[in-house]
Amino acid sequence: MILKQFYLNCLAHASYVIGDEQTRTAAVVDPQRDVDGYLAFAAEHGLRVAHVFLTHLHADFLAGHLELRDRVGATIYLGKAARAEYAFQPLGDGDAVQFGQVRVDAIETPGHSPESICLAVYDLTESGTAPKAVLTGDTLFVGDVGRPDLHGVLGWTAAELGALLYSSLHDKLLKLPDSCLVYPAHGAGSLCGKALSQETMSTVGDERRSNYALRPMSKEQFIALVTIDQPDAPSYFVYDAVLNSRERQTLEQALARELNPLTIDELLAAQQQGAQLLDTRDPAEFAAAHLDGSINIGLIGQYATWAGTVLARERPIAIVADPGAETESALRLGRIGFDHVIGYLAGGLRSADGSEARIVSTERLSAEVAARRLAEGGAPVLVDVRAPGERAQKHIGGSLHIPLTRLTERMADIPADRPVLVFCAGGYRSSIAASLLQRAGRAKVSELAGGITAWEAAGLPLLSG
Repeated sequence: MILKQFYLNCLAHASYVIGDEQTRTAAVVDPQRDVDGYLAFAAEHGLRVAHVFLTHLHADFLAGHLELRDRVGATIYLGKAARAEYAFQPLGDGDAVQFGQVRVDAIETPGHSPESICLAVYDLTESGTAPKAVLTGDTLFVGDVGRPDLHGVLGWTAAELGALLYSSLHDKLLKLPDSCLVYPAHGAGSLCGKALSQETMSTVGDERRSNYALRPMSKEQFIALVTIDQPDAPSYFVYDAVLNSRERQTLEQALARELNPLTIDELLAAQQQGAQLLDTRDPAEFAAAHLDGSINIGLIGQYATWAGTVLARERPIAIVADPGAETESALRLGRIGFDHVIGYLAGGLRSADGSEARIVSTERLSAEVAARRLAEGGAPVLVDVRAPGERAQKHIGGSLHIPLTRLTERMADIPADRPVLVFCAGGYRSSIAASLLQRAGRAKVSELAGGITAWEAAGLPLLSG
């Protein structure tokens, strides 16, 4: 048996290829939408991808099941509680898919979502009764469990799904042998849980001993524990969960339409007609010069997650990128189903030279200069755009806390008659925030370069709690 994990850092997403060397057959589990990596791996090992499994209808990314179906004819498998527009094989407790000396047994594990399944994987050359591994999707993570609060708009309460999750964990997954390897669909950085480990694999025994959510407790205590202090879920999560159930265009089809070079005049005309200008360059480059009204979400960070958080799905997107980065900019939007890109600025920002485009900048202040500004008369409003958990650990005294996930809806909380100075942990999110403020018409916006990390390194005072 071949079992290979693929890990996509920007989405903290793990997917898998399971192969049987005897029949040269393979299955892909929870694939990302750009599937070339799986097909290259299969070709390298002489495998044919015949099966594609989704452990559930993912909310944080658009899966590549239709891409694998259309590219290589793979059969799609979902939990039997799933509803989808495309043809699939439903799997419930007791259902198995065998290819050669590999058997994949479905385990119904509702909780993170109603249709969730886990996949017990058997290497039949070793044992037909003890699974080698279990692919747990978003039901069980290393150090955490899946959040049960993402399906409220679909008619499920967090308490209802939390109760199901408790039963799925204790009555099913924890019945597996301690030696069974645990391979989840996400690691640290994912918003599908609140305390995911940096590790991307574990064992049932290790999770039984160390996972905070698996400590002995009643179902009621478990529900209370896993429904509090969850991070804000981006609005695109529901959009992607629904889209993963639909027949839709493939990534290849979307990119063929989207990778359309635009002149600066065409780009500005699109902006006038309502297009969002997305600048994917490094925050420092963006701060030095950018098109008025553009939003900076740099490719260097959690680009797709923040794009899904702050960009509107109903408005077209025009990309401004470093020359050569246009395809990656569009592809990574495609990973979350944002297929409404209309093109990119040919030649990058330099092509705006000599045009009527308005080029603006964002002032970036060192920690020392920022401290002096804050101590002077007419001081700026200091806005902390980090998450609540980060602020609870340490923050700058006198700062106004508005998490970036809430900035657009809480813009009115920032006094309009004063300059604004924004900060985050290191400068990535503050650049997004500053660009949103500028687009909203705030003229005097600056950033704390290096964020609270630079402030602390300069020996400037911090508060905790």
